[in-house]
Amino acid sequence: MKLHEYQAKTLFARYGLAVPRGEVAGTAGEAREVAAQLGGRVVVKAQIHAGGRGKGGGVKVADGPEEAARVAEALIGSNLVTPQTGPEGRRVSRVLIEEGLDIERELYLGLLIDRARERPVVMASSAGGMEIEQVAADTPELILREFVDPGLGLAGFQARRLAFGLGLPARLVPPAARVMQAAYTVFRETDAALVEVNPLVVTAGGDVMALDGKVSLDDNALFRHPELRELRDLAEEDELEIAASQHDLNYIRLDGTIGCMVNGAGLAMATMDIIKLAGGEPANFLDVGGGANADQIRNAFRILMSDTNVKAVLINIFGGILRCDVLAAGVIAAVQELEVRVPVVIRMEGTNVEAGKRALQESGLDFTTADAMDEAAALVVAAAGRAA
Repeated sequence: MKLHEYQAKTLFARYGLAVPRGEVAGTAGEAREVAAQLGGRVVVKAQIHAGGRGKGGGVKVADGPEEAARVAEALIGSNLVTPQTGPEGRRVSRVLIEEGLDIERELYLGLLIDRARERPVVMASSAGGMEIEQVAADTPELILREFVDPGLGLAGFQARRLAFGLGLPARLVPPAARVMQAAYTVFRETDAALVEVNPLVVTAGGDVMALDGKVSLDDNALFRHPELRELRDLAEEDELEIAASQHDLNYIRLDGTIGCMVNGAGLAMATMDIIKLAGGEPANFLDVGGGANADQIRNAFRILMSDTNVKAVLINIFGGILRCDVLAAGVIAAVQELEVRVPVVIRMEGTNVEAGKRALQESGLDFTTADAMDEAAALVVAAAGRAA
């Protein structure tokens, strides 16, 4: 679950990580009031779940309350297109009004889980303000890393080593180290998947502050943080992904034409790969889970069919907890109820597979079955091509 910048900074401040003074505004009038309270030059920042807002015109400097109000009025309600939103953009419903800072240096700070090391990693770079992926590709030597023992946390010497590695003068090393340790506390205590400060700035007055903030929370840990779950902004999420979450389905919408329904994340990834290998493009990631029932199968099919880009469907199920006959019953009911008109290719193996295949054959519906994944992928890619 992603947080808006203003929500992330509220968390940062709670844990002692310095942030610029500012407040969120939902109208031009509110923006004027906040700017008047801050005084002087302010920055108006569109609040959407996407990066690259500055490149898309979503970050503007305003000299005083009236200009802040004009900028806010232009942004609120607009559709902001950035390099990360795609051409469809995102609707801006609120802006963050912050004090302007006199910035001397821009740095990068990020925390996430390193899967290979099986522990958190704190990353820092002197190339702040840039996309970290580009820095990693062009100048990987500029990215410093400290791996954290979860039982000990980010040690003081590790934070100081990062600060010195960034080339900070000795007088700024202690405050920079405190910022890094505060960021790690946020990461640990909120069960975050990602905490990113880009840029982390050094001001002319010698303050080390989070000029921007990005926090992504682990959905699986939200039951421990009901107060954070309330920060979810459904308007920023895909409607089909919201519907899937309400039925305990793992769904991510993609840009292709072949709808996928699979049980198990690993099998789902392999299914998407083999579709690509066969020359097709998956329209989604959809994991119905090992314990799905007929109702969940129907709901999953309904979500698949709600995507108008889907020209064919591949169902790839290994019957373990989810028996193949239960899958077949759910698919048959869904196709009949939704009057599905696109080709459906089914590949299933495992518990009660023969009963499942028999149910499909006796249904009178036009299913195509396959025994192997590569065969199923070739069939569904061909079917999607004919339907396109």
